[in-house]
Amino acid sequence: MNDFSRYRAVRQATVDLAAPLSAEDQVVQAMADASPTKWHLAHTTWFFETFILKPNCPSYLEFDAAFGYLFNSYYNAIGERQPRAQRGLLTRPALEEVHAYRRHVDAAMEKLLSDAAGSDLGLLELGLNHEQQHQELILTDIKCLFGTQPLRPAYLLAKPPETLAASPLSWIPFEEGLREIGHDGIGFAFDNEGPRHRVFVNAFELASRPVTCGEYQQFVDDGGYGKPELWLSEGWDAVCDGGWKAPLYWRKTNSGWRVFTLHGEQPLSSAEPVCHLSYFEADAYARWAGARLPTESEWELASSEKSLPLMFGGVWEWTQSAYLPYPGYQADAGAVGEYNGKFMSSQMVLRGGSFATPSGHIRPTYRNFFPPSARWQFSGLRLAKDRV
Repeated sequence: MNDFSRYRAVRQATVDLAAPLSAEDQVVQAMADASPTKWHLAHTTWFFETFILKPNCPSYLEFDAAFGYLFNSYYNAIGERQPRAQRGLLTRPALEEVHAYRRHVDAAMEKLLSDAAGSDLGLLELGLNHEQQHQELILTDIKCLFGTQPLRPAYLLAKPPETLAASPLSWIPFEEGLREIGHDGIGFAFDNEGPRHRVFVNAFELASRPVTCGEYQQFVDDGGYGKPELWLSEGWDAVCDGGWKAPLYWRKTNSGWRVFTLHGEQPLSSAEPVCHLSYFEADAYARWAGARLPTESEWELASSEKSLPLMFGGVWEWTQSAYLPYPGYQADAGAVGEYNGKFMSSQMVLRGGSFATPSGHIRPTYRNFFPPSARWQFSGLRLAKDRV
């Protein structure tokens, strides 16, 4: 697929994700970390306008100068912006004007891509991958919003697919040794995925699949959320302060556990990978189970050396690794250097992608990252243990 066709496909996929939502659905944000769908539609457009059209197309006419303030996310080098926690207060511009903004930028981008066929537009691939990140965020954020609504609306009205029984959990052994991890420079990667470098890995074992809801329910039923000895100190504070009793979106009823999904509220499926866990919950469960979380080096080696089921596209899997730069890492020059590098503090790494991650956006070296208390993402866990 050429740049022109791929640009159209990625941009249309975002519009398609928003299509089931009303205009009212797309204005509100449920919490400070989640953004309204309307903001996602505009911000991804602002990215192409700011980083590609303005530098490469002298004849481009800006759609609205005020949009730079409204839809900048965190690029301090670009200028001031609407506070993140107040994006849901933006009733203006109206949704239709945001779609007009998208059409305006798309027309200019498609003309630029046609005129510059075969040339290097530099940040085009970053812009497309950036939009794919926001496609997943549209789903996580709208689920977060709908999960707060008394009517518990469904984003997807079709019946959810039937879950097959989970395969028996087995342990896959890996030998110790010096390995290489990180992106090899072939194809696109975010800057934080490299440079490729050597790591020494001790012998370990990795679970053949993620932890399921049924397995995690045993932890809940055993009083795991009431046992401080299982929790990191900051995690125990989060349990107490937040009143956590189970994963986000779980609700106990007289007929058993139910869970809120993109299909609305459903009976808990014991075979599905447990989802919407914070790092603290994943870590506490692993300790309760007599295991631990894998490091990101172990996870990446396992995904490349052996074909394990459900390594990609089920749930994001927490690792025990802090989000830090690889040896020799250098952030990109200019404002785009703020994309990843400045967040390398107080975050933990997740690997693998979720069912909501666009398929072409998943790769073994992808380093997702969130604060350890984050629960609204499609995040679960896979167990690891030391080999002795």
